[in-house]
Amino acid sequence: MVSRNTLTTVGGSALLIAALAACAPADETDAATPTASASTNSCAPGALQTKTAGKLTIGTDNPAYEPWFSDNKPSNGKGFESAVAYQVAQRLGYAAENVTWVSVTFNNAIAPGPKAFDVDINEFSITDDRKKAVDFSSPYYLVRQTVITTKGSKIASAKTIADLRTAKLGAQVGTTSYQAITDVIKPSTQPSVFNNNDDAKAALVNGTVDGIVVDLPTAFYMTGAELKDGVIVGQLPQVGVPEQFGLVLDKDSPLTGCVSTAVDQLRQDGTLAVLEKTWLTQTGGAPELQ
Repeated sequence: MVSRNTLTTVGGSALLIAALAACAPADETDAATPTASASTNSCAPGALQTKTAGKLTIGTDNPAYEPWFSDNKPSNGKGFESAVAYQVAQRLGYAAENVTWVSVTFNNAIAPGPKAFDVDINEFSITDDRKKAVDFSSPYYLVRQTVITTKGSKIASAKTIADLRTAKLGAQVGTTSYQAITDVIKPSTQPSVFNNNDDAKAALVNGTVDGIVVDLPTAFYMTGAELKDGVIVGQLPQVGVPEQFGLVLDKDSPLTGCVSTAVDQLRQDGTLAVLEKTWLTQTGGAPELQ
């Protein structure tokens, strides 16, 4: 599934310490889609053609959900996407006090036409259709497949992939989620196939299956808003061609290349991996299954 199409309503110790310190607003101390390159001069601090000179305006939805944001306050630097946004701003030369947040609905952000923001971060999957209306940065997150269940089920306390092999699992037909079951978990029982995630969720509720596999954003939403006693068992190793989340910019924005360069730097130096582990795996309650 493409995240947020259907939901219009969630190394070294030195690197770890440095990256986590940088998660907060600045006053507190490889799979990527090709993007336009940016020259050093055009991306120099103060040279960017932002909406407001000397400021970077960042958009996101309201409410902004956990674990992508925390306490519905994008400006606090907490939550995966808030932390990523401040890291990108820092690489572009904007300290926290020079970052301004604006509320923009998901659909308005990806609609054609001028934007009220310089960049928007809101779990946007990069798709060819959306690229007709907006620009995307390099991806800052590759979506993982995730096993979910309900409290008290036989797999609720599973810690490893091996713990799942005797479970009855299911997923939507033709999805990377189903591929994750067959290629990664390899259960002893033939997995169930469903026409959509709603059918899979119903089977979980009535006990037809022990657990279902969905992408991580869907897992957060289902367990947080749709399932009574929903539990995220854990994330699976990457399989297939993952969805990619990118920051959204106005079509043909002069900032696109610079933003992509900033995201690429964050990926290459390991900062994105640290932020993902901090906010999605640990704080977000979606451990990695090995």
